[in-house]
Amino acid sequence: MYALPAAIGALIPIAGIAMVVLIVWFGIRQKEKESLHRNELLRKIAESQGDAAQRVLEMIHQQDYESQVRRREGVKLAGLITTAVGIGLIPMLALLDRNEPVWTAGLIPLLVGIALFCYVFFFSSKPEQQK
Repeated sequence: MYALPAAIGALIPIAGIAMVVLIVWFGIRQKEKESLHRNELLRKIAESQGDAAQRVLEMIHQQDYESQVRRREGVKLAGLITTAVGIGLIPMLALLDRNEPVWTAGLIPLLVGIALFCYVFFFSSKPEQQK
């Protein structure tokens, strides 16, 4: 009678991991298909001449630029959120135990957020729009 809930309890993490694996796999497959279609389009453009090919190339450059901007803004947002979590954790953890420096655990997300900000503003290449 007690074996059934234990079996279900063991299957839940396995099902969760399998679901994450499938989601990642489908995402990778989708990106592969998009890359294949894009490469095929570029091959056809290289074979053709004229104004239409130039417009398609400009559209592809614009999409690349927008993708770089979105990625950069995503890292900025991640840095902001992580920094805010660290700033919020420090006083909360300091109030939990005033005798021990458990508040220092809040420095971990704070420093990760600062590192993300430093990467975006100082080390990553800024997206350039093609002319």
